[in-house]
Amino acid sequence: MIEQLINWDKSMLLFLNGMHNSFWDFMMYWVSYKFTWIPFYLFLLFLVIKNYKIRTIDVLICAALLVACTDLCSVHLFKEVFHRLRPCQDPTIKDMVHLVNGDCGGLYGFVSSHAANTFGVCFFAINILGKKVKHLTVVLIVWAIVVSYSRIYLGVHYPLDVLCGAIIGILFGSVIGKTFIWYYNKYILKKVNGQ
Repeated sequence: MIEQLINWDKSMLLFLNGMHNSFWDFMMYWVSYKFTWIPFYLFLLFLVIKNYKIRTIDVLICAALLVACTDLCSVHLFKEVFHRLRPCQDPTIKDMVHLVNGDCGGLYGFVSSHAANTFGVCFFAINILGKKVKHLTVVLIVWAIVVSYSRIYLGVHYPLDVLCGAIIGILFGSVIGKTFIWYYNKYILKKVNGQ
């Protein structure tokens, strides 16, 4: 069963990674690049400041905790435990994997830290801003999917690396986001309303 799943994962990676051209190579490289999204993060920060004002510092502390959790979990509980080689490092298929700019990343790829971090931020933001900002939920989900897919396109993660990373991100993002909303509604808003 596990072997069949791994074979499916390799086949799916080769199929998705094999659909490449120079335009998408350029686009996916920049989609995956960590500094590309700074303007988007600044936009989210603007929305947080607009909606939470002085409590923005609480949101930023939660966001920092979230990224620490998703990043540390993806590395120390998965990559360093399972030691699953990235597609571009796997001797059985690495010669068939299309790499963009020769960039392969580290040795191990299960789970994708990009997917964990991105989906973590996505679901945290959905929980704290989704009801306050129209259409933001759709934008966040599309963003997280595109960034995560770029890791498969670039040949540095298998689909299951990305899927499992996304699940980790969704769990942490949802728990921390819901916990913040509970705390905010129970303690901050009560104080503001003089209750």
